[in-house]
Amino acid sequence: MGVMEQQVASRTPLVALLGNPNCGKTALFNRLTGSRQKVANYAGVTIERKEGSFTSPGGRAFRVLDLPGAYSLNAQTPDEGITRDVVAGLRAGEAAPDAILCVVNATNLRLNLRMVLELQRLGLPMVLVLNMVDVARKRGIAIDKEKLSTALGMPVVETVAIQSGGERALLAELDRMSFDAKVQAKPLSAIDTVPVEETQREVRRILDLAVTTAGDRGNLTEKIDNVVLHPVLGPVILAALMFLIFQAVFSWAGTPMDLIEAGVGALGEGVGALLGEGVLHSLIVDGIIAGVGSVLVFLPQILILFFFILLLEDVGYLPRAAFLLDRIMGSVGLSGRAFLPLLSSFACAIPGIMAARTIQNPRDRLVTIMIAPLMTCSARLPVYALLIAAFIPNREVGIMNLQGLVLFVLYMAGILSAMAVAWFMKRRSEYKQQALMMELPAYHWPQPGALASGLWERAKIFLKRVGTLILTMMILLWLLSSFPGAPEGATQPPIYYSVAGMIGRALSVILAPIGFGWEIAIALVPGMAAREVAVGALGTVYALSGGDEVGNTLAPLIAQGWSLATGLSLLTWYVYAPHCLPTLATVARETGSRRYAWIMAGYMFGLAYVAAFIVYRVALYFTQG
Repeated sequence: MGVMEQQVASRTPLVALLGNPNCGKTALFNRLTGSRQKVANYAGVTIERKEGSFTSPGGRAFRVLDLPGAYSLNAQTPDEGITRDVVAGLRAGEAAPDAILCVVNATNLRLNLRMVLELQRLGLPMVLVLNMVDVARKRGIAIDKEKLSTALGMPVVETVAIQSGGERALLAELDRMSFDAKVQAKPLSAIDTVPVEETQREVRRILDLAVTTAGDRGNLTEKIDNVVLHPVLGPVILAALMFLIFQAVFSWAGTPMDLIEAGVGALGEGVGALLGEGVLHSLIVDGIIAGVGSVLVFLPQILILFFFILLLEDVGYLPRAAFLLDRIMGSVGLSGRAFLPLLSSFACAIPGIMAARTIQNPRDRLVTIMIAPLMTCSARLPVYALLIAAFIPNREVGIMNLQGLVLFVLYMAGILSAMAVAWFMKRRSEYKQQALMMELPAYHWPQPGALASGLWERAKIFLKRVGTLILTMMILLWLLSSFPGAPEGATQPPIYYSVAGMIGRALSVILAPIGFGWEIAIALVPGMAAREVAVGALGTVYALSGGDEVGNTLAPLIAQGWSLATGLSLLTWYVYAPHCLPTLATVARETGSRRYAWIMAGYMFGLAYVAAFIVYRVALYFTQG
C-alpha cells in the first residue's frame, strides 16, 4: 500500500448532516454524538458551527458536522450561504465533507426533496435519511423505501431521531460505505443546469412512484391549527398565553424568592458575626453578599419565564405565533420571520440579534437587529421585579395580580416601542413587504428531559454571570464606594464622599430632571456591563449607606428613600436604555460596522431620557397635587 493510500485509509471520515429546518437534523446529531460535541463559530462570522464524533457498531470512527438548516442551495440567507459553501468545499479553512447525510421529514417529502435533487447535481456521496417515519406511519403515509432509493439513485434509511436506537439503520449504512477516495464536488453552477419547474416536476414524479398518501388520515396538528391559527381566535389565544406567562412570573416565584432572600440575609448576618467590624466585613458582607444576593433572588422568576418559552418552543407553537403576527409586523415594515429573533431577545438580545441572519432581506435584517434590544430581556427582569415589589402593591385586581399586570405592561411597552421604531425606519426607506414562507412543525408532547436540560442551561448561564461578571463588578464597586472615606464631621454616609459617590453626584446633575439621585447614578455605571448588575450595585450602595440594615431586603429600603415618581421613571428608563455593552459589540460585529452600534446607543438613550422625563413629571403632578 502506497503512502497516499495509507493516509486515506487512516483518516477519520467527515460526514455532514444537511436538511430543511424542523426535519429533526439536530436531534439526530445529538443522538449520534451524545456529549462528544464541539460548538464554535465559523471563521469571520457569528454563525454557529457544531461538530461531533462517534463510533459505529462496526468500530469505525466518524466526525459529523451539523450544517445550518436550509431550504435550497441557492442561498437566500447567511445560514444557507454557509451550508452551500461547506458542501461545495468553498469555505476557507473548512474541510469538504466525505459524504452528505440528507435528513428529510418523512411527513413532508414534497418540500424536502427539492434540496435533495439539488445536492445530487454536485456529485457527492449521499444517503437519504427518512426521519420521523413513526409519525408518517401513524398518519397513514406509506413510503416505499426501495422505490425511493431506486428513483433517487442513493441509499435510503429510516430513522426516529428522538428515540433511543432510532439511528441504528443509519449507522449500519455508514459501516457499509467506502471512504477510500475523496470525491470533489462539481461547481455550484451545476445546481442551475435544471430549471426549478423541472425540479418540481421530478419531485412530483418521485412522490407518485414511491409515496402513497391515500391512507393519510390527517393529524391532530391540522385540527389544532384550525383553532390556533384562526384569524380571530388565534391572536386572542396568543395574547392570553403571553398575559398568563407574566402573571405566573410573579404568582409562582414568591415562595422560592422568599427562601433565597432569607438565606442571603442569614448568610450575611452569620458571616458578619464571624468577621466582626472592619474592612473585610465591609467587603464580604456589604460588597459581595449584599450585592450578589440582591441579584440571585430573582433566579426563580427568570426560570419560570424560560420554562414557558422553552415549553412553547418544544410543542411547536412559536412558529405559529410568527405566522399570526406576520400581518401586524408587515404593517410596520417587518417580516413575520423577525418574530423568532425578537422572541429570542426576550431571553437575551445577543442571540436574538444573531438569529436575525435567517431573514433573507438585508433591510429587514438590519431593522430587526436595531429593535431587538427593545424586547425586554431576562436581565431587565431583576430590575423590574425589584421596583415593582417596592412601589406596586401586591394585591388582586379582579382575577389578575396587580404586580403581574404592571410587568405585562412593561413588556408590552417594549414591544410597541419596537414596532414604532420599525415603522419609523420603514417611512425613512423604500419598503416592499415580502410574503412569509415557513414550515410549521407538527405539534408534539414536550420532552421533560429537554425542558429540564434547557432550564439547567439557563440557570448555569445566570449563575455564571452572578459568579463572574456581577461578582467582579460588585468588588470593583465596593472599592470605589469605600475609598477615600468620609472626612471628619461628615453628615452623609461614607459612600457619599467616595470615588463612586463623586461620580454619582456628577452624573446626577444630568439625571436630576428625570428624578435620579446620586445613588441611582452610581448603580447605572456598572450596570452598563449587564443590566442586572444595577440591582447588585444598588444592594451594595444601600448596604454601605446604612450598615445596620444589611439584613433587610432591598425593596423596602428604596421604597422608603425614593418617591413613586422616581421609581416609575427608573422603570421607564430600563424599558429603553441600552445598558449592555456586549449587545452593542454584537451589533457592530453582525452588521460589519460600528456605525450602527453608535446609532442604536444614541436613539435608545434618547428614547430612555425623554420617556423617563415625561413619566417622572406626570407622576410628580399627580402625586404632589
